[in-house]
Amino acid sequence: MKVAVDQDKCCGAGTCVMLVPDVFDQRDEDGVVVLLDEQPPEQLHDSVREAVDMCPAGAIEVAGAE
Repeated sequence: MKVAVDQDKCCGAGTCVMLVPDVFDQRDEDGVVVLLDEQPPEQLHDSVREAVDMCPAGAIEVAGAE
């Protein structure tokens, strides 16, 4: 799985950070998503997919590891 984020789309809701703090963080100044691990381990894939589904701005995309 490869994860990508679009910081321009991010609205700073923070759902991704709450779901998968090992993969996502937020900038202190504006809450915009920061990608910590673009290729997370397999045990986090389901949580990352949930973060994609829950993102209100659609700022997270994943590819591979179906």
